[in-house]
Amino acid sequence: MKLNETVDMMNSTEYKERFRAEYLQLTIRMCGLREMLKKYKANMLNFTPSCSYDLLNCQFKAMDMYASYLEERAIIEGIELN
Repeated sequence: MKLNETVDMMNSTEYKERFRAEYLQLTIRMCGLREMLKKYKANMLNFTPSCSYDLLNCQFKAMDMYASYLEERAIIEGIELN
């Protein structure tokens, strides 16, 4: 799934759909950042990053923690994330 495919969900009047969109957007961004970090570590990026690997990795860890909170909340609130 791509970010632009979550727009309708984000604009839904149903909070569970908006919640699901938020989670999907986060996981899409995490996937992109994970791939960037792999290439960064392997020195295979086609650009020179302004931020250090460590800073970007900390960002990824924070996103991962946030995703785990959303997953826990989804269980509690009965929201299907897939």
